[in-house]
Amino acid sequence: MIKKQRAFLKWAGGKFKLVDALTQHLPQGDRLVEPFVGAGSVFLNTDYQQYLLCDINHDLINLYKIVQATPEKYIRAAKAMFSDTKNDKQVYYQVRSEFNQVSDPFLRSVYFLYMNRHGFNGLCRYNKKGGFNVPFGSYKRPYFPHDEIMAFADKAQKAEFRCIGYEEAFSFTQSGDVVYCDPPYAPLSTTASFTTYVGSGFSLDDQALLARKARHTAIDRGIPVLISNHDIPLTRELYHGARFDTIQVQRNISQNGSGRKKVDELMALYDDRYHSEND
Repeated sequence: MIKKQRAFLKWAGGKFKLVDALTQHLPQGDRLVEPFVGAGSVFLNTDYQQYLLCDINHDLINLYKIVQATPEKYIRAAKAMFSDTKNDKQVYYQVRSEFNQVSDPFLRSVYFLYMNRHGFNGLCRYNKKGGFNVPFGSYKRPYFPHDEIMAFADKAQKAEFRCIGYEEAFSFTQSGDVVYCDPPYAPLSTTASFTTYVGSGFSLDDQALLARKARHTAIDRGIPVLISNHDIPLTRELYHGARFDTIQVQRNISQNGSGRKKVDELMALYDDRYHSEND
């Protein structure tokens, strides 16, 4: 049995636990395109010849390009940030403040991993001015992901990284591609705000537009698209015309631990090749 590869970033909504079940729903193809790459668990645990990995988070894509090009140099600099003296609230806020003021890509990438591992719950959140604003996490000894960075760098030789939105990502798709979309999830209830899930605000309009893009890409161009989201009436309505499957997943819905319960994960596959074979 092949051991699953962990991402080197902690990531809210990361797909590591689901990756075995999820990859069974991915069609075969030459290249996997991910418009919402996040921490990259699907990329790391699939075997396509090539990858196009996109995200609107500039810091994330910048970090991946640096790890792809100069992993050893990056590891040396980033590891220096993982000492007992730097696992400190005041130091964390000082680094966060510096991060929000510097523009040097390499320095930002080093600070980004430090904050990802020392910040609260590995969250990645920015304020309206674009400042990173996740509080200190108070962990006993944050883990430095040396092996995970090296594994990512190795696999990244097959990948191209682009800092673009999901609409533009679809415009780069071509024959032989397979698209996997892991958007910010639709809220489980009308009281749950989208801003809880993502700082940039992924609206209901975005959810609907993504569904339409996926449908047209599959039907008009023969490129299959798999989307994951909460299995709720809203998403089943949005992804009409897709082939549905579900995966059960443990997710913390409420603030307190007692709120943990199983929420089904919807896998919506638009694949015109499948429909034409089964019509």
